[in-house]
Amino acid sequence: MLASMPSRFLDFVIEQCSPLGVITSRSMFGGHCLYCDGVVFALLANDALFLKADDGNRPRFEARGLPPFQPFDDQNVTMSYYAAPPEIFEDRDALREWVGASVDAGRRAKSRKRPVKTPTRPKARRGR
Repeated sequence: MLASMPSRFLDFVIEQCSPLGVITSRSMFGGHCLYCDGVVFALLANDALFLKADDGNRPRFEARGLPPFQPFDDQNVTMSYYAAPPEIFEDRDALREWVGASVDAGRRAKSRKRPVKTPTRPKARRGR
C-alpha cells in the first residue's frame, strides 16, 4: 500500500519541475499523480518520485538500473513509471532531460487514447 507523503516533498517536486510548464497534482491512493500542462508525467509515492516511461525513454531507466514502480509490496506488479535518478534535483539540465522525456511519454500516451465516440441514434425508417 502506498504511504501518504508530507506535502513538503510534493511542494518541493512541483517547484523543481515548474520550469517545464504548469505543474499540478491530484491525490491518488495515498500518493500523488503529477501533471505538466495537463499531461500525466509522474507519480509521487513512498517518499519517492517515479517518472512515466514508454518505449521512447524506458531503456534509459533500465540502463541505469532504476526500479519500476510497484504499487503493492506483496505483489510482483509494476507500472510504466520508474524511480527518478537522484541527480535531477541538483542538476537543472538533468531535470529538464529526464522529466521532459517523461512529459513526452505522457503526451504520446495521451495521443494514443481513442477519442470517446458519441452514441448516434439509428436513422428512422420511412414507411412504405
